[in-house]
Amino acid sequence: MSTPVDVEDYRRASDLIAAGLAVLSTRQGPHDLLVTVDSYLDVSYDPPTMLVALYGMGRAAEAAEEAGHLCLNVLAEDQQHLADRFGTPGAPLQGMLAGLEVSRTADGDAILPGALAHFALRVEQAVDAATHRLLIGPVVETGEGRPGPGPAIRFAGERRALR
Repeated sequence: MSTPVDVEDYRRASDLIAAGLAVLSTRQGPHDLLVTVDSYLDVSYDPPTMLVALYGMGRAAEAAEEAGHLCLNVLAEDQQHLADRFGTPGAPLQGMLAGLEVSRTADGDAILPGALAHFALRVEQAVDAATHRLLIGPVVETGEGRPGPGPAIRFAGERRALR
């Protein structure tokens, strides 16, 4: 029988996986809910399908699953302030988008200005995995943002730039 992996050892090692930062947007009743994520992936090109992992006990996972849709906004390297803004736990629902001129997906989810790309998903599956909820579904809309900047990256617990 193998020895369980130490949680702190795992955390340090997994921080060495470079991850692109994104902001997930969805609706909770009349309110926009946004949260910074770095655990997402494209599952399939045919049909276009993505997966987003959210903390299972958080309101973002519940809201996105309840709404049945979400928008994943892939952040540019000069948008770290947005990752910080929407990565703050317990942020109030009202006023999350104050000062931002957003556009909307067909389902009404926020598309952040200046993002590298956005992917609108319909949530078709929700799977529990440890402390997280994996939301999986087809991409129903996509768009590219401004050309030029690199992606916002997290590596070793810090923001980084690709060079």
